[in-house]
Amino acid sequence: MTDTAISPLRRRLIDDMTIRKLGAKTQSGYIRAVKNFAAFLGHSPDRAGVEDIRRYQLHLASSGLGVPSVNATMTALRFFFKLTLRRGDVTEDIVFAREPRRLPVVLSPEEVARLLAAAPSLKYQAALSTAYAAGLRASEVMSLKVGDIDSARMLIRVDQGKGHKDRYVMLSQQLLDLLRRWWLVKRPREWLFPGRVPGAPLTVRRLNDAIHVAAQRAGIDKRVGMHTLRHSFATHLLEQKTDIRVIQVLLGHKKLDTTALYTRVAIKAIGEVTSPLDLLLTEVRPPA
Repeated sequence: MTDTAISPLRRRLIDDMTIRKLGAKTQSGYIRAVKNFAAFLGHSPDRAGVEDIRRYQLHLASSGLGVPSVNATMTALRFFFKLTLRRGDVTEDIVFAREPRRLPVVLSPEEVARLLAAAPSLKYQAALSTAYAAGLRASEVMSLKVGDIDSARMLIRVDQGKGHKDRYVMLSQQLLDLLRRWWLVKRPREWLFPGRVPGAPLTVRRLNDAIHVAAQRAGIDKRVGMHTLRHSFATHLLEQKTDIRVIQVLLGHKKLDTTALYTRVAIKAIGEVTSPLDLLLTEVRPPA
C-alpha cells in the first residue's frame, strides 16, 4: 500500500475519530490496526472483503496474540469499515472472542498503609493516597486540578473520566490534610500534581514508577500497579458492607456487572457469610 493510497483514508479515519471524540490513545491504536491489516493484505484495506477480515482474524489468533489484543484490532477494523468506508456489511460477520475474567490483585488495608508510607516523596504519597482514597484511575489522578478539591462539601470532582463523564467522589479528611501539606510545599496553581514539564501534569508513567518503588520498599511481593489501588478501594468498601450500587457510582462504572467482579475478591465479606448448614435447626450427625 503506497503513501498516496493511505493518505486520504487515514485522513478520513482521523476525521471520523475526531468527530466522535475518541481519545488520542484510541486513535493511535485504530490507525496502527488498520496499517497492520493493510500490510497483511499487501494492498489498500478499502478493497478488503469479509473473507479477508476472517483470514486476518485467524492469522492473529494463530500467531499467539492475546484475546484482548485481537478484539481491540477487530474493534478498530469494524470502526474503519462501518464508519469510514460506509461498508457495514463487511463487519457483520466479525467475531469477538470471549475474554477470560481474571480476579484483580487486591492489597489488604495493612499492605496499602505500608505502600503509601513507602512512597518516594510527599508528592507521590499524596498522589497514590488520592488514587486509593477515592478509587481513581491513574489518568484521573494526573488530570486533577487544584479547583477540583471541594473542601467545603468534602468532594473531589473527576472531570471527564473514562467515557467522557464527570462524577464526584468523596474527599477523605485524612486525604485533605495530606493534600494541604502537599500544597504548602509546592503551592501548585493549576494541576494538583504538576509534572516535570512546565505547565503539564504528572504523567501516568511517573505514577507507575512511583508505585513500583513504593511496593518494593514496603516489601510487597504482589504484582502491583496503579489500578491495584482502585481494585483495593472497591474491595475494601465492599468488605465494609457499602452498597454495591454506591461503589458503582464512585468508580464510574457503566454496568453493574463490572463492579460485581469485586464480590469475588472481598474475602472478609465472604468469610462473614453464614453457611446454610449452620442455620439448620437440628444437628447433623455422622452416619452410624
